[in-house]
Amino acid sequence: MYALKSIFDQPLKFIMTTCGMALCIMLMLFLLSIYRGVYVGSIEYVSSCNADLWILQRNATNILRSTSIIKMDQGELLKSIPGISSVSPVLIIHGTVRFKDRSGTVYLTGFNPKVGNGGPPKIAEGNMITANDQIILDQSFAAKYDIHINDRIRIKDDSLNVVGLCSGTNMFVIQYAFITLAKAHSLLGFANIVSAYLVKVRKGESIQAVTSRIYACVSDINVIDRETFIKNNIKEMESGILPLLYMIAIIGAIVLTAILSLILSINVLERRKDFAIMKALGSPQGFLPGLIIEQSMILIICGLAIGIIFFFPLIRVLEKISPEVSAISSPTQVLTVCLGAVFIGLISSIGPIRKLKKIYPLEAFGKR
Repeated sequence: MYALKSIFDQPLKFIMTTCGMALCIMLMLFLLSIYRGVYVGSIEYVSSCNADLWILQRNATNILRSTSIIKMDQGELLKSIPGISSVSPVLIIHGTVRFKDRSGTVYLTGFNPKVGNGGPPKIAEGNMITANDQIILDQSFAAKYDIHINDRIRIKDDSLNVVGLCSGTNMFVIQYAFITLAKAHSLLGFANIVSAYLVKVRKGESIQAVTSRIYACVSDINVIDRETFIKNNIKEMESGILPLLYMIAIIGAIVLTAILSLILSINVLERRKDFAIMKALGSPQGFLPGLIIEQSMILIICGLAIGIIFFFPLIRVLEKISPEVSAISSPTQVLTVCLGAVFIGLISSIGPIRKLKKIYPLEAFGKR
């Protein structure tokens, strides 16, 4: 097979080319995995909360980038509204955790452990908090700062015992931590406010009807159903990180296209007389462009194989070095990158094929 022979005739060039493409493939896989990790970490808490309605301050639409302050008195009004089975207060503030000589910022979430709603999505290690001097940390945050179960950390002047580590709470740039609502009020210095109320509607009741009753009884609030609230948080997450990830991915695709197109073009120039001889001998129409496409696909497949093989071990090493980096991969992501790489391979063949058309059969009888 001429396509294989022409590529493997220069093993050093082949190795450098495939390694360069493998790096681009790994970059694309990494960006998709980071996006998925941030996506899951940003909405896992919201989607895991057992709430039909989220009650926030008027004009607030999410908990990622909106500030919401509601009085506790409004919670008492909510409990008296027909059709509501439970009302769970949540107070979210930024807190600085100090452990030994290191410190880090967490998305400190106060909730009522007796009700349970509003707490961590999943306990990966340890137990749920039962007292005001206890805290649950995100497991990636704990790994980064080398914090373990039963260690004591400090927030302001308070010492808290780490009783559990949770998962699904890593938002890449910041992680959740969970304490009791009473402790959150104590740290904040105000005891009569919360960030949101998580409302569970009684079975058989209409969510729209209950929403109307809430608006009629409670002022200066925004009532958002579960599906809309999840969408709002996804929108905020995507507006913050997606443009950057897309730009890097586009740059990676352009680099991959440029590398492959350059290598194929150089190969055409180096074997110019060989192609002229093939034309002079009457090679079938489409045979020579097919050779270029075959070469492109061989290089792409080799680059994909190397990139995929080394990607997953690299991610494991990266997560050990930087635990806050949450990369979640799926077969769909790998398939997407593979299809994208094949498309890039086809696009990269256009330039070399155009150069091929400028080679004349009579060149076979001239000097090199």
